[in-house]
Amino acid sequence: MSADPIEIRDNRRGQPRAYIAGTRVRVQDIYVMSEQQGLSADEIVRSLPHLTLAQVHSALAHYFAHRDQILQEIREDLAFVDQMKSQAQPSLLCEKLKSLDAGHDPLANWSAFFACCTTAWPKTR
Repeated sequence: MSADPIEIRDNRRGQPRAYIAGTRVRVQDIYVMSEQQGLSADEIVRSLPHLTLAQVHSALAHYFAHRDQILQEIREDLAFVDQMKSQAQPSLLCEKLKSLDAGHDPLANWSAFFACCTTAWPKTR
């Protein structure tokens, strides 16, 4: 692992993103887990056991030092997801769920959960 706990490297689309050094975990992933999902640093380490508590705190420190940039990157990534969803055909699972009769289907209450197939993530502040 490098001396710097955070490294900037290109994502799959060639855009520079902040990652925890030596991992595939982005700083923005740690931000989402902490600030949007409400997990503590200890809970994040339990969720991602290959990380140390120091790495999680370094990622959060990097986020707070570069807040506007990280939030802009999240908005860009969400816009890309929206674009891909608009170009994609609905999945077979989504089609099946839409075709089920809600009055006779024991999974009817779960259909809202699967609405993620056709709706975008909520926008970041």
